[in-house]
Amino acid sequence: MSAETPVTSLPAAAALALGDDALILSHRLGEWAGSAPVLEEDVALANIALDLLGQARVLLSLVGDEDELAYLREERAFRNVQLVEQPNGDFAHTIARQLYFSTYQRLLYAELAAGDGPLAGLAAKAVKEVAYHQDHAEHWTLRLGDGTEESHTRMQRAVDALWRYTGEPFQPVEGLDLDREAMDAAWLESVTGVLRRATLTVPEGPRLGAWSAGAGRQGLHTESFGRMLAEMQHLHRSHPGATW
Repeated sequence: MSAETPVTSLPAAAALALGDDALILSHRLGEWAGSAPVLEEDVALANIALDLLGQARVLLSLVGDEDELAYLREERAFRNVQLVEQPNGDFAHTIARQLYFSTYQRLLYAELAAGDGPLAGLAAKAVKEVAYHQDHAEHWTLRLGDGTEESHTRMQRAVDALWRYTGEPFQPVEGLDLDREAMDAAWLESVTGVLRRATLTVPEGPRLGAWSAGAGRQGLHTESFGRMLAEMQHLHRSHPGATW
């Protein structure tokens, strides 16, 4: 997605929320470079990460300088949901995170693309990318869930561990006028359908996270986020103003 895609009249809160979601998940997926289970997944995860980075650049550039926003903000200034900042864990954990988030993101961009708001153009391009992200995650969920005893156990463990973070993306964000209840219902139907086809048990716990609903949107993040942010920002902060 081009960083020059024109978007106007979007409140900063919405641009930061969606931009930070994409930026942080892009970085998490980039951590797999050179260590994915198979070479093909090195390429696939890198491509998904680049798609998300493109989305992040467009959205953050609506608020200010994209590099400063990515590399110079403190932890509490980031507005991403807690789901995307969760550590990669094993491959099953990464796939569960990707299934949950890409399903949400596809619903989000499909609704935005269908409207006439300031994000309609960006969303129309992004939804095509995210459709692949979701398809990739569903494929691996089915393959691992309905695979060996070991892969099934790992996939179930990942699905259970991340379930509590899946309600936050559907909390209100200033500037995004969406039918969140309908989106949430569609998300639940899609995800539970995939899990059942994968012979996995759908978790029964709450979906609002470890703290109050919308904690990540309020700048409250999990312990692993600070370590990830320090790694992501280290080079830029170590050499301020440097150019190639």
